[in-house]
Amino acid sequence: MPELNDLRLKKIPMNNGKEIPALGFGTLIPDLRDTLNATRSALEIGFRQFDCAERYRNEIAVGEAFEGVLQKGIVRREDLFIATKLWNNHHRPERVKPAFEASLRALRLDYVDLYLIHTPFAFRPGEDQEPKDESGKIVYDNGVTLPDTWGALERLVDEGKCRAIGLSDIGIAHLADVNRSARIKPAVVQVEAHPYLPQQELLDACKPTGTVLLAFAALGHSSEPRLLEDPVIKEVAAATGKTVAQVCIAWGIQRGTAILTTSKNPDHIRESFDISALPESAMKAIDGITTRYRFNQVVETGIPGFIPRESARGK
Repeated sequence: MPELNDLRLKKIPMNNGKEIPALGFGTLIPDLRDTLNATRSALEIGFRQFDCAERYRNEIAVGEAFEGVLQKGIVRREDLFIATKLWNNHHRPERVKPAFEASLRALRLDYVDLYLIHTPFAFRPGEDQEPKDESGKIVYDNGVTLPDTWGALERLVDEGKCRAIGLSDIGIAHLADVNRSARIKPAVVQVEAHPYLPQQELLDACKPTGTVLLAFAALGHSSEPRLLEDPVIKEVAAATGKTVAQVCIAWGIQRGTAILTTSKNPDHIRESFDISALPESAMKAIDGITTRYRFNQVVETGIPGFIPRESARGK
């Protein structure tokens, strides 16, 4: 049995009185069969927080995995924390509820624990996820504001099928914009965060409203600079008997953020779950890393940046 202080079991209080498991599994996996198998493996291995999105175009496969595991009694729905996201072409308030309900149907759920605005950028409303003009440039929607969209999410909470709401791919200015008018403050902010992009200012800005920072790309990305090749992180891994991936995940959780990790390989999924606490000296060593790099440029345009377009169209 895991110990009570096991990082795998840690939960972080949200400002709605509920908790989010600190360790989460992201479902950005291009192939539908791989999505189904990986989500099922993550559930069976012990992950209880899952991050989904309309934009990933695989909610049906994720929902099939949820339904199968729940029907077998491997886990109860109340023990899962499931999030999904509103994509940019649905920012008009009248489009929010239909998009949300479509995600619920695809995921085969009666409710979600968290619904996020995927990015603060509104695209031209319609069914095209990447509406473009004749020159190939994204067509944005200047007829709606982020607080307008947020108000529609608040109404979803009122109706009971959405337990919490939040933001994704934002900076401090967008968070402040929503907080100024929000009746329901964001419960979660999901952004890229790792030792090369610690997001400390945003993390500090979340604290007054009890907003949880949820980190994606917690292991960096398979391009230069390679986070998992960092000498400090490799030294900590060697000293603690853990892998560099396990070190990065533990660092994120111990500093107070929730974490997302993704893989279609069951061994890697198991590795990401098998974490343990780092000593304070290791935390300080990682905090002292000075390299700064953002792997995903979605925060600048609303267009996901590090997944090849021909292979996938996700975050």
